Parts: sequence; structure tokens; C-alpha cells
Amino acid sequence: MYELCEKLFPICRSITGNGVRETFRILQGELPEVPFEMHEVKTGTPVLDWTVPKEWNINDAFIRTPDGEVICEFKKNNLNILHYSIPVDKTVSLEELKEHIVTLPDQPDLIPYASSYYAERWGFCMSHNDFLKLKEGDYHIYIDSSLKDGSLTYGEILLPGERDEEIFFSSYTCHPSMANNECSGPSLIIELARFLNSMENRRFSYRLVLAPETIGALTYISKNLHHLKSHVKAAFNLTCVGDDRAYSLVHSRYANTLADKVLQNVLKFHDPDYRDYDYTKRGSDERQYQAPGVDVPMVAFCRSKYHVFPEYHTSADNLDFISPAGLQGSFDVMKKVINALEYNKNYKVTTLGEPQLGRRGLVPNMSNKTTYQQTLALKDLIAYADGTNDLIDISNIINVPIDQLIPLIDKLISCRLFREAAV
Repeated sequence: MYELCEKLFPICRSITGNGVRETFRILQGELPEVPFEMHEVKTGTPVLDWTVPKEWNINDAFIRTPDGEVICEFKKNNLNILHYSIPVDKTVSLEELKEHIVTLPDQPDLIPYASSYYAERWGFCMSHNDFLKLKEGDYHIYIDSSLKDGSLTYGEILLPGERDEEIFFSSYTCHPSMANNECSGPSLIIELARFLNSMENRRFSYRLVLAPETIGALTYISKNLHHLKSHVKAAFNLTCVGDDRAYSLVHSRYANTLADKVLQNVLKFHDPDYRDYDYTKRGSDERQYQAPGVDVPMVAFCRSKYHVFPEYHTSADNLDFISPAGLQGSFDVMKKVINALEYNKNYKVTTLGEPQLGRRGLVPNMSNKTTYQQTLALKDLIAYADGTNDLIDISNIINVPIDQLIPLIDKLISCRLFREAAV
């Protein structure tokens, strides 16, 4: 996953354009064995209350100072340009230039990320310290960009299972060179698709969607709303999943979906110090999928949450900020979520009274207080398998992680001591 982030990091992406298509070419190359369907939606297409904007592409941009120095070079750092800037080739005064420069006075060494998708303007981004060094005089502004009718690009992977009910994963492909905020989400999506494709038996179908944030999600919803509402059982928006700090859960609007329930359970055991945020702290595509009337049962999963970590939307969100270990931790969490959902049924023990476990080889034939403690999870699992609790409920009641209960369930089913209860 980290190596994939390294490939994606240099690309100048936006909500439309060739950078997005280049990103998808790389992602498709990672999974040639998986069907990866691409879609192009034309400029001007109505998508709910929005409209697909013009396509933006850029070749070069820079500022030449009165002394002849070239600064804010797009080719050195694509954060230096205000994304969706219109083409410009003119000379301006320092006073006019300052009106078109974005900085972060409270983080003066960093270049901010800024965009103007839906209002035509031009601009640059630079560190505040460099901004303060600008001298009086005339500045040559050059932005070689285009804003024309084109299309918005998004992609999706569908891995069918035994059921038509779907588990839905989303992330986005619209930010330029930022490692945690952009590259980590698609990298995790690809690795999850690889894992899901390797599963011999999938109870659920799995759909993984990558689209530009906000406008891409709205586009996808506008074309698939009925299917989403009728098929998706749990959904997860994956973003900022590559750093080594906290794990974070952003709940659905009322925190009452299966997605809330399973991710909260997994994180409680995986890292008890995880951060729990209610829906008022939302900020990514869960806003669209959880909007009133859409109501896809979605939560957001992050390491350090967007808007919270200080490197967010700045040049400090680079490849040094994420790590293989951070990405591995996020993959481990979502793999546990998938396994938990696959096994999350209401189970019922098939015997009256406590089953004799020793003759089935499930507990040692000689009992003492040590062996009793070692088999307590098994006995507690059986005790609450009365058909009224699903596996997540039982895990919460007996305080044992689901990944430790799954092998026990397999044994109990093979011994015909467990059956799935009708709900």
C-alpha cells in the first residue's frame, strides 16, 4: 500500500481531468484480475442539486518576480497552484497579486491546498514566510491551464457474493500531492479489493467506489440511488488512513446502523483509545451518502481525522507523514470488519442444557481452574447463543473480540452444536 501511495503522490489530481484518469490507470494496473469499471459523466449533467462542472487540466504555472526569480512553480509542487485556476498570462502589481495568494499565517512554513471549483478565478498558494518576502514591483503571472467541456471520471469494483445485499466502501480521487488525505484511501480500497477477491466464499456482495469527493459522490448517488437504498447493508467511507496516530470513527447521522455497530466493536478491541466522533463532526463523502433521503448506512473510518491533524490540506501531508505500519493498521481494522460482517448472524445452540464439550474435543477432558479460564470464551459464546443475539451483540456482552470468536463458531458449527437462527 505504501508503494502504491508513492506512485500516486506526484500526480496532480482534481475533481476532473487527466490526473484523475492517470490515477485510475495506475489503480487498475494494481488489480488486473478484478473487474474495475470506469465511468465518464459529461460536463453539464445534472446530479441531484448540482451539475457536473467543466473539466480542468493544467500543464504549467509560475510567478516571475521583479528580480527575475521564478517562484510558486507548479512543476516543483502542484500545491502551489489554486486548483481550477483559469489560464492567465499577464503582469500585475504586488498589490493585485496579494489578492490572489493563499497562505497559512498560523503555519507559516507550509504551503496550503486550496481550490475554486465552482467560481472561476486564478490564484497561487505559498508559505506565509515566503509571502512576507515579496517585494514591491511588477510580477509576471503564468498559468497554462484549460477549463472546457469534458467529463468527470469515477470507477467501481463489484465482487458478487452469495447474497445481493452489499457492503459498500468508498474513497476519493480528487486531491493533488497529499499522502494521508488522498493517496491512503485509494490504496486501502485496492488492498481490500485484493483481499475480498481472494475470499473463497463471500456471504455478501462487495462494492468499492472511487470518485471525486462531493461532486463524484453526488454523481454516483444520482445514478444509483434506488440500488443503494435497496441493497447496501453497511457502508464505510475510507479517508486519511495512512498515519500512525489515532484510529477514528465518524458515526452515521443517528449512530444506529450496522456500520456503526461493527466498526465500534472492532475498534474497541483493536485500539481502546480510538477517537469516537458524532455526525456533527462529518466532513467527507459520508455527508452525501448519509444526507436525508439518501440514507445509505455509512460511517467514516480514518486514522487521524480530516480537519483535526495539523498537516491536513498542507504540504506537510507528505510521504513522511504516512507509513507502511499506519496503512497496515487500517487494513487490519477493515479486514476484521469484513470478517465480522461475514459471520454476523444470530446463532442458536442445538442442545438443551449445556452441551458436552469434552467428548467433541472442544475442551480438555481433565478440568482445573486453569482450563476453565481458557475455555470461558467458548462457554460464554454458547451461553448467549439463544437466537436473540447476533455475533456483534455476543462479542459486546462477553467482552471478547469477534476475530477470537470466529474460530470457535467454525468448530461449533462443524460439531453441529450451532445453527443459524431465523430472525
